[in-house]
Amino acid sequence: MNQDILIEIFKTSSLIREFESSVYERVEKKILRGPVYLCAGQEYISSTLAFFFRKVKLKLQLFPQHRCHGTYISFGGDIDSLILELLGKNNGCAGGYGGSASVHSVEANIYGHDGLMGSNAPIGVGMAFGNKLSTLIFLGDAAAEEDYVLAAMGWAATKKLPVGFVVEDNNLSILTEKSIRRSWSIAKVGESFGLNAMDISDDPKVIYDALNKLKFPFVLNINTVRKFWHAGAGIDDVNAFDRHENIANLLPKDVVEEITKKNKELINQKWSDLIDS
Repeated sequence: MNQDILIEIFKTSSLIREFESSVYERVEKKILRGPVYLCAGQEYISSTLAFFFRKVKLKLQLFPQHRCHGTYISFGGDIDSLILELLGKNNGCAGGYGGSASVHSVEANIYGHDGLMGSNAPIGVGMAFGNKLSTLIFLGDAAAEEDYVLAAMGWAATKKLPVGFVVEDNNLSILTEKSIRRSWSIAKVGESFGLNAMDISDDPKVIYDALNKLKFPFVLNINTVRKFWHAGAGIDDVNAFDRHENIANLLPKDVVEEITKKNKELINQKWSDLIDS
């Protein structure tokens, strides 16, 4: 991956980080009172996937998990509509009914989560079975443990559907680590079903290389680190690894500062236009 591609991916990741940080601040100030599920720390998964699939010009239908703001933004969801949804407004992207965990975009082919962990897997597989469109289904590592998720993976493998299961694996079910919950890996289970499977880090270069190799149907388990609490505004570990900072340190300082400043101003202006004023 050359630096130009990395910068383009960084632009999207920076936009997500600034958005999530702005939500965090407004939760702390009690401007937002409903539950929020922030994806800060995990931005490079959706931003790299979106860049790759735009580059290969593959039209997708998307089924995000509950921690979905990054997926929504990366794949073209309207940020104004997302803010309005978090505020519970009827002109939000889910009519004010979905909140943080269920964001939709007809224009971007994003079908929001219904709140039942992992339910987007059988729903997404069923839709792909019906219309044969290329489909990405996003799951957390805990949602991937649900029996109906595994059944959906088996069906996708058996029918050779154009489905990719993307597991955003932050190792936590709220605060319970994988080693306490299970003795198996989702990549190995998926492979046993007949899915193409990989278990990788959230380094954008690694994700990009993996996507160049994988063919549908696949399961891609991407190990990542959640920056904020499971829900709400708080930090579990201030010393935790931060992929966004890691990538920023690899790029020219002036480029990073310019992109960050632009995205921060954009997000702050959107909040100001929609609520703060």
